[in-house]
Amino acid sequence: MSEFDRLLGGGLVPGSLVLVGGPPGTGKSTLLLQLADLLSQRGARVVYVSAEESASQTRLRAERLGVHGEILLFAQTDLRAILEAVDRIAPDVLIVDSIQTVALPEVESIAGSVAQVRECTAALMSYAKRSACATFLVGHVTKDGQLAGPRLLEHLVDVVLAFEGEPSSEHRIVRASKNRFGSVDEICVLAMEAAGLREIANPSELFLGGDPLTRRHRPSGACIFPCIVGSRPVLVEIEALVGESAAGNPRRLAANLDPSRLAMIVAILERRAGLRLGGFDIYASVAGGLRVNEPAADLALALAIASSLQNRPVIPGLAAFGELGLSGEVRPVGATPRRIIEAQRLGFANVLRPHNPTQPPVAFAVTTLAEALHAGLVAD
Repeated sequence: MSEFDRLLGGGLVPGSLVLVGGPPGTGKSTLLLQLADLLSQRGARVVYVSAEESASQTRLRAERLGVHGEILLFAQTDLRAILEAVDRIAPDVLIVDSIQTVALPEVESIAGSVAQVRECTAALMSYAKRSACATFLVGHVTKDGQLAGPRLLEHLVDVVLAFEGEPSSEHRIVRASKNRFGSVDEICVLAMEAAGLREIANPSELFLGGDPLTRRHRPSGACIFPCIVGSRPVLVEIEALVGESAAGNPRRLAANLDPSRLAMIVAILERRAGLRLGGFDIYASVAGGLRVNEPAADLALALAIASSLQNRPVIPGLAAFGELGLSGEVRPVGATPRRIIEAQRLGFANVLRPHNPTQPPVAFAVTTLAEALHAGLVAD
């Protein structure tokens, strides 16, 4: 799975310990069973430990997913028995589903307790390192979305992958929050289908949606932003809604954006562009569920807010990126060529971006926020 390989940093490393966490029903077990199938078909010896389901239940799920590879299934919760068995088998890949349901008999506490989770993870880490067996652990999450168990669990493993997405939605985002072998900014976008999870090779198509003509002609309050996720550029849509406030204290709400960054950009628009936003509620979000934290999104967010306030859409086929300074200047950001190439590949020929003083001036290269608003919004 090429997208999952990129997420891991180039592929599965022998002897690595990978923790896969996420809410129930997001597809953790489905993804690992599909990976087990692909690896076994390529000659790897795979052991799948099902500590939550019976062997017959796991078999039914494998049949539904169309698993054809030879996978050794072990329905057991006693980790000592599991380790003794895999020592005899000597697999290349071991999958334990889940770490909260296995237990060591010598630890005097129930499965899922802090002590059991810590000791079981340490035992599996020791086995993975001495046997060079790549090991996957499935981990549950708490109500606030954190991995259940002690924080030490994340420090013990080599890679932490987190599933994001509602079970009612067909799309899943797998993000690396820790990775000793690659970038922690990489994501893998998957679609849940009847036959299992399918990789989305071009996330920009997913986050933008619609046909190419619809993408280029956005309504007021929307601007396309080419962000950098790990090593790849991805186009997302930043949306803003500005409306008169019914209360004395206007609301400033940001979804998948930094709220403090939103407040700063509103202040810059008021002070440096002359927009009167003090009596308006402002809501901003990133469509598609991808969280954007980089300062390069400042310019696109400012354009979306101004567009909504004045009910003037951005010009058709325009994407924008750039960091805003407090004095209203548009500052250069990294990965400019990659952002431009990705935007133009998807039909956004006009890329509003910071002017680079070391290069000749080009169309849609701006130095101030006022220039960007003049160049980026449709005229009255």
